[in-house]
Amino acid sequence: MLKETIITKEAPKAIGPYSQAIKVGNVVYTSGQLPIYPETGEMPDNIEEQTRVSLENLKKVVEAAGASLQQVIKTTVFLSDMSHFAAMNHVYGEFFTDNYPARSAIEVARLPKDAMIEIEAIAMIQS
Repeated sequence: MLKETIITKEAPKAIGPYSQAIKVGNVVYTSGQLPIYPETGEMPDNIEEQTRVSLENLKKVVEAAGASLQQVIKTTVFLSDMSHFAAMNHVYGEFFTDNYPARSAIEVARLPKDAMIEIEAIAMIQS
């Protein structure tokens, strides 16, 4: 199977030597999506908006690979503080409304650019 690099200008560009996503066959593996507005490079300052922007960026990357959020089978949510879990979960529920993907949520010591959240996913493209 061929490995295809996924790049979209609709989401922030990678800030290091990695791809926004990789597609192998009908599976898409995204890199963690930070809450950065692609147009400005800025981040919102509260967890609700950071969650929303991270998920919008994730959606754009998944769509660039030919999938949708409904085809996401697993997410990993990295939080700088687990006290943000309830607020994150509320916004997350606006993007995933049924047939939920599996999910892990992990508190980490620090995220790139001092973000409060980063979200990665695996999606399966239906042929």
